[in-house]
Amino acid sequence: MIDSDYVRLMAAYTGWQNRSVYEAAGALTDEARREDRGAFFGSIHATLNHLLWGDQLWLHRLAGTPAPASPDIPGSIGQHADWAGLAADRQATDAAIQTWAARVTGEDLAGALSWHSGAIGREVIRPRWVLVVQLFNHGTHHRGQVHAMLTAAGARPEDTDVPFMPDGDYAWPEG
Repeated sequence: MIDSDYVRLMAAYTGWQNRSVYEAAGALTDEARREDRGAFFGSIHATLNHLLWGDQLWLHRLAGTPAPASPDIPGSIGQHADWAGLAADRQATDAAIQTWAARVTGEDLAGALSWHSGAIGREVIRPRWVLVVQLFNHGTHHRGQVHAMLTAAGARPEDTDVPFMPDGDYAWPEG
């Protein structure tokens, strides 16, 4: 099982990596961000929309924050048509993840959560800590896709290794 330190580490990592890919993507033209690059959701813009949607959905389930605008995965890629709106919502969602992570306790990670999954069309019950792992794993997966698309487009996001996260993003414990 994970603990609250893991949640805070991954929330910091998520914020760092999102800033990195958004900075790199922001240097591209809108046309380049929307170009179909053969990824599951096609473009950088669509994949970043889906990633934002997923973070908002899991945070809604885990922390009671507002649900994303789109109710389903197909709609997730069009949540924000404009780059500025997408980037602003990303920043706000990362701040919400940080706020939630700062107050997560072991009790928040215990027990199970039940929800209706639109992806598989049925009720699901899973341990809460597993769903926290899903929140962060989903983001890492799709940011990896975006990182590859950005690199192919000539943009250069930062390194992705957790140990190389800047000290200002996370208070590294000693030992």
